Amino acid sequence: MRFMVMVKASADSEAGVMPSPALLQAMGKYNEELVKAGVLLAGEGLHPSSKGARVRFDGDSRTVIDGPFAETKELVAGFWLFQVRSKEEAIEWVKRAPNPMPGTVAEIEIRQVFDAEDFGELQEQVPEVFEAERRMRAEQAQRLGGVS
Repeated sequence: MRFMVMVKASADSEAGVMPSPALLQAMGKYNEELVKAGVLLAGEGLHPSSKGARVRFDGDSRTVIDGPFAETKELVAGFWLFQVRSKEEAIEWVKRAPNPMPGTVAEIEIRQVFDAEDFGELQEQVPEVFEAERRMRAEQAQRLGGVS
């Protein structure tokens, strides 16, 4: 099972305050543990929403909204993508993480990523969509395998 683990933003992360050297070291050590355990598929910090944009969909129209975005508690400052056996295992790994916003109350959200099996009979109704998805994933894995 794959889980997206999202670090919620804070006023500091939205202001572009960089993490301390101590936090970077702690996160580096934690990420190393994740890699050695075969759990970490990806993980990155994100620039503040002031450097981002949203695209609002309303029927056929698209509207671009430039950041910053007002509700800091709803924003994401960084993420990990875990490969684990269960939500409980993902929770246990997150509980071992350093506080991403030292000196504050911080939240990390854990959400399971859909896999093809989760779509049940839809796979039979549109098999070409799922076959195309498998081909794209195989191509992506091949490309990533060639990256050094």
